[in-house]
Amino acid sequence: MEQQFLNRFKQTILDAEEKLLLLTETQAETPRTPGKWSPKEIIGHLIDSASNNHQRFVRAQFKNDLIFEGYQQDDWVKVQQYQREDWKQLVALWKNFNLHILHAVSQIPDSVLKKERANHNFDERAFKPVPKDQPVTLEYFIVDYLDHLKHHLRQIFR
Repeated sequence: MEQQFLNRFKQTILDAEEKLLLLTETQAETPRTPGKWSPKEIIGHLIDSASNNHQRFVRAQFKNDLIFEGYQQDDWVKVQQYQREDWKQLVALWKNFNLHILHAVSQIPDSVLKKERANHNFDERAFKPVPKDQPVTLEYFIVDYLDHLKHHLRQIFR
């Protein structure tokens, strides 16, 4: 991965952690809009996303396609009861998981990152979908992961 992207990724994590920790437990439990996720649930969703995408980024290095399983995002958030978890603990897990992902993606060789793959399901799995008939790269999916993460952080800080 390009150093500039890695630096942006790391700075996003560190800046967000600082702002997230300014929220009180009550603020973290309160949805910004009725019927939507609270900051705790959004960070929980981002932990779930980190968990799923970490595996995708690693597994993609051992296969020729970029077809990934999905997961039931709302159900994952619901059954894990993020509302009942300590806010600082959630933020720490989110931060450290993403710092590990940052390390892991920084180790992927360019030949793997930039290899075009015709067989993918980024039309279903990517935050910014890619039509099925267009080739994709693992690098695109990693950048897309950060875009998804930033999207949800903006929801919290809005």
